[in-house]
Amino acid sequence: MARRSSNHRSQRPPRNAPQEQPSDEVYAEPLPYPAAPASKEMTSLMIRQRTQFGPPASESIPVVHVKNRTRHPILYRKQIAHIEHAKPGDLVAVYTDGHQEPLGYGVYNPRSEMSVRMLWNTPEFPTDAAWAEKLRAAVSLRRDTLKLDAQSDAWRVVHSESDGLSGIVIDRFGDVLSAETFGLGMYQRASVLMPMLASQMGLPHWLVQTSPQFLSQEGCDPPSLMSEGCPLQVVISEHGTRFRIRFEGGHKTGFFCDQRENRKKLAEFCEGKSVLDLCCYTGGFSVQAKVLGKADDVTGVDLDEAPLKLARENANLNQARAKFVQADAFNYMREMLRNGKQYDVVVLDPPKLIRTRVEIEEGTRKHFAMNRLAMRLVKPGGLLLSCTCAGLLPESEFLQLLVSASKSQGDDLDPHGSSKIISQSRTLQIIARTGAAPDHPVISTCMETDYLKAVWMIVN
Repeated sequence: MARRSSNHRSQRPPRNAPQEQPSDEVYAEPLPYPAAPASKEMTSLMIRQRTQFGPPASESIPVVHVKNRTRHPILYRKQIAHIEHAKPGDLVAVYTDGHQEPLGYGVYNPRSEMSVRMLWNTPEFPTDAAWAEKLRAAVSLRRDTLKLDAQSDAWRVVHSESDGLSGIVIDRFGDVLSAETFGLGMYQRASVLMPMLASQMGLPHWLVQTSPQFLSQEGCDPPSLMSEGCPLQVVISEHGTRFRIRFEGGHKTGFFCDQRENRKKLAEFCEGKSVLDLCCYTGGFSVQAKVLGKADDVTGVDLDEAPLKLARENANLNQARAKFVQADAFNYMREMLRNGKQYDVVVLDPPKLIRTRVEIEEGTRKHFAMNRLAMRLVKPGGLLLSCTCAGLLPESEFLQLLVSASKSQGDDLDPHGSSKIISQSRTLQIIARTGAAPDHPVISTCMETDYLKAVWMIVN
């Protein structure tokens, strides 16, 4: 896709914040946000509103007034007091009433609960050079500080809020930059942002896809974008192990860079051992357990056939012998327990079970039930690695959940209720707690970016 010509505003916006204070009525009345999903016509209009970083120099900067000062990168709908001339996707100046200088700048979408994604917390207007500098800083952290090129050619380049670019994550897979957008404003700027980043990194290709929740959260369903000639698959290397990456199914390729260091660490426990990888997806832990860890026997289990096919390909790429089983994790664990089967090493890395606050209770119950079964599948003295990628589940609560699951006793009925599995309590020795790889940094103004928890336990 050709890069669009730029005509960006290069100076600060006028400091003429409105002199009239909004009335109490403005604060009290709900803003006119449509409740229904956008029509295709509305969607098209929204996408066309802004395709550059900011408005042309001839246009003023739209203004959003917030009720209180905050440095959190997300401004929710309830925090907004008054809006002036802002359209979906606009770069807006954010003010608190009574202040002549803006708090900063962000991108706006009235259809989203996350109405403003803050990108700058300074009064200076963000020029094109400021956007480019954000990208350079993100690349420098990974290449110069973390020296990730020596470990892999697959790593997170931009980690949304943690790199000051809320609404987009960008991963490098070989020669391709793969972006997932979950904010309208960042999607609209991706066709400028991605070629800029590709040029900085010396990479030839890029693609942009939206998150599965984009339509419900952002009110539109825009198409994917990609550079001319962008391949639909590549092969990458991680600590010398090869993995095939396919982009046809969206940004979620099935290969998650955040577990890179945890995959390497797991291998240290696997030599000559039996390994069960639950919710294995495309086989990252399974393959590294066999290749790096030299495990004797590896079994990966997942419900979806498509990622399992790729897991088998990944094993074959490395001449690694591993068994992959299509099954529901709960049912498989119950079956193994009925058969008296146990493993030296068990990995439990389920998909995100808690996406929103309304899912916390149900997701917590699922985590408890899965871990309760998984603990019983570990041989005495064996290792359980239990993970959660739910940012809304604090580590302290996850640890308490694991302790409670280890103590739980009783009968677990099989899916048909025809037999019972006696669950005995187990004792845990927690030997390590880790998280996402360092290319997924946590930003202090948004602790929700500390999302991945990995707890390493000896089970007795």
